[in-house]
Amino acid sequence: MIDERDLAGAEHLDPSYVAGYDRKAGFDVGEDVELLQRLGLDGGSTVIDLGAGTGLFAQAVAPLARRVVAVDPSPAMLERARGRGLECVEAGFLTYEHAGDAPGFVYSRNALHHLPDFWKAVALFRIARILPPGGVLVLRDLVYSFEPAEADDALEAWYATAAADAADGWTRAELETHVGTEFSTFSWLLEAMFERAGFRIDEAWHSESRVYARYVCSTR
Repeated sequence: MIDERDLAGAEHLDPSYVAGYDRKAGFDVGEDVELLQRLGLDGGSTVIDLGAGTGLFAQAVAPLARRVVAVDPSPAMLERARGRGLECVEAGFLTYEHAGDAPGFVYSRNALHHLPDFWKAVALFRIARILPPGGVLVLRDLVYSFEPAEADDALEAWYATAAADAADGWTRAELETHVGTEFSTFSWLLEAMFERAGFRIDEAWHSESRVYARYVCSTR
């Protein structure tokens, strides 16, 4: 078993970096909160946020659910999440063990790419076993929907959109580091992993840049 903290990126374990993470990410959680409501989230629901980071999404969805669990391997991230009044578990995709009623929803944003593909498949299998039949996984992540032969042009176009200031977003150097050292995968590989793990892909959205995706899956 790998230690997911070793793959999380040293910056995500650094309290000074984590303090500015939400501003840097610039993520508006409202769209995904509305998505979960459309998919059936209500006051009786349990939601697991895997790779919850600072707990921004978990905090937003908590008033609408019965229980929300923020799961992350980074103590620095969870310190911020606990400051939001959330139930937190220090664990990762490969080590989280759910206690209590089965969740209706598992949500994950920008975290699965930290795992190599072998471990992504294991993680998705574990998530499918946490959820009951018909349970929902919403996954947002960096996913490449271009062909391997298009990689140079597609990545260069993505790098051209990078932020000039690291405080305001990800710079070109940070995007290049992501591609070189992290484990974002092709959509056709990830989608096969979903199917193999026991999920049905109900919705798939890919960004115009072809480097980001959102999937809505349900357990068969």
